[in-house]
Amino acid sequence: MDHDPIRSLVRVDAHCTTDGAECPGCRVWSNRVHGSYLRFPADVASAGRSVVLRLRVRRFVCGNSGCARRTFVEQIPGLTRRHGQRTERLRSILAAIGLALAGRAGARLASVLGVSVSRSTVLRLVDALPEPEVPAPRVVGVDEYATRKGRHYGTVLVDIETRRPVDLLPDREASSLAAWLTERPGVEVVCRDRAPFFAEGATVGAPQAIQVAARWHLWHNLSEAAERSVAQHRSCLRSLVPAVPEPEPAPVEDPDGSPWPRGHRFADRTRARHAAVHALLEAGHSRRSIQRQLGMTYHTVKQLANAATPEELFTGQWQNRPSVLDDYKPYLDDRWNEGCANARKLWEEIVPLGYKGSYQRVRAYLHDKRNSPRSATARPPSPRTVAGWILRRPETLTEPEQLQLKTVRAHCPELDALTRHVRFFATMLTERQGERLPDWLDAVRRDDLPSLHTLAAGIDRDLNAVTASLTLPWSSGTVEGHVNRIKMLKRQMFGRAGFALLRKRVLLA
Repeated sequence: MDHDPIRSLVRVDAHCTTDGAECPGCRVWSNRVHGSYLRFPADVASAGRSVVLRLRVRRFVCGNSGCARRTFVEQIPGLTRRHGQRTERLRSILAAIGLALAGRAGARLASVLGVSVSRSTVLRLVDALPEPEVPAPRVVGVDEYATRKGRHYGTVLVDIETRRPVDLLPDREASSLAAWLTERPGVEVVCRDRAPFFAEGATVGAPQAIQVAARWHLWHNLSEAAERSVAQHRSCLRSLVPAVPEPEPAPVEDPDGSPWPRGHRFADRTRARHAAVHALLEAGHSRRSIQRQLGMTYHTVKQLANAATPEELFTGQWQNRPSVLDDYKPYLDDRWNEGCANARKLWEEIVPLGYKGSYQRVRAYLHDKRNSPRSATARPPSPRTVAGWILRRPETLTEPEQLQLKTVRAHCPELDALTRHVRFFATMLTERQGERLPDWLDAVRRDDLPSLHTLAAGIDRDLNAVTASLTLPWSSGTVEGHVNRIKMLKRQMFGRAGFALLRKRVLLA
């Protein structure tokens, strides 16, 4: 072995010491040497330096007169293959890098390891890997994945027991799934979502198998139906908005003694904000909730909440100075009350009246009127928020959330029924009580909840699979995880390499 410091290469001289070799065509042993030559297969780098083998191989004459080969070259098992430019060890390492990182990123990592290789070569090495030997699954999970979202989809099949993918199909047609299942008669359970093409394919291809609907999709469908139901009864949420008391009238302060007399717009705005914040705090709202309802920053809410009186916030503010707009404010107020809120139009109206100030001053004055907390009322929680309270476990709700949900249920019989139905379904889902599903469907149909009626109709069409999902331990959660993994692999190399290479990476990585 010698080291070339100029080229930073490590060369290793080697040769085979066996007496002969086996002909790859007819498997006849031969020891008749025809000649020899040098091969230079690249090997794994050593200490950051590239390693090249200077391997002398022999060419033998095949002694079988019936063999089509006259001569053949010996191959060293585990080290070389015919026409190979790399050792088997380096080839397997590059293929493993390609499975994990695809072409471009794999080539970058290989260069860090001291191996010079192109991204196309990395992909070719992955593509040359043999197909995996996958036993026929007993419990198979089926789901779709997008190669181009909204336009083109494929199908992934996962062995639920081993949690490994077993195949990838280039489409999501019922016929493709049926053909795949027909070739594997040992399938006993098919876990799928509620898409009609998967239901049809499983029925045709594996009529003997039990179909299990995905529990995640069931809960997701129920969540969407619950949010729609809450939105249909949005008016019931107004019962959660407390009445914000108006600030009590106070005697007018002496302008000479206070920079913030009663009637000053900044003073009135601060007093109104202070009253609104403290009213919501007394009603049990958190500071974050008040921030969202009144449209303030958290710092402003914190300042108002920490001040016992509004006068504590007046310290250091600027004096009650006259403005060039003061003489025209009565006109602007009258036009505002008439419904005109266009700052540009009002500015153009007061300029002929003698106003010499800027348009920005008029706009700022109207902005303060538009955002004045005196006219702002606390907004009720959104339907999504209330639906979240209904869908979560009761013990995970905070005390204010429990009180607000109790108030909503007391004021709205429909949302009270919705809460009962959701919690009934959650019990069936978590405790595997599928035999109670008909009772739940009957109870839903008796209440005036159109969104749940739509969900119940869909469950009726797939009743056996839904009942199995609420009874059996099998789940499609593993399939969802592999779909998410396929998204990552697809973004790495699908546009360049295509479906065949994507399938190989999914099955082998």
